[in-house]
Amino acid sequence: MKLILAIVNNDDSAVVSATLTRENFSVTKLSTTGGFLMIGNTTLLVGADDDRVARAKEIIQEHSRTRKKVAMTTDSLGRGLQKDSLEEEVTVGGATVFVLDVESMDKY
Repeated sequence: MKLILAIVNNDDSAVVSATLTRENFSVTKLSTTGGFLMIGNTTLLVGADDDRVARAKEIIQEHSRTRKKVAMTTDSLGRGLQKDSLEEEVTVGGATVFVLDVESMDKY
């Protein structure tokens, strides 16, 4: 058994989790915030048998798209978010996926 940690953009999380659930994966959603841009993300905890990991990753990749967004740069971090803060177009979205071995899993 594997535990898949998938960090996806909030805009994509509903479709990703619904598709995973529809294909009988166990999914838990956690609200998280990225450290670099301080943009909201969703971290999905997905339980999968070893032979279904590839399918879960396909679903995550298929429904996690990148997009351009104007965001405050890291130069603005020490000054707070002010009108004169520096803005920059950045790419957000996509997914970061970790696959971990699970020694055991119990449901009570």
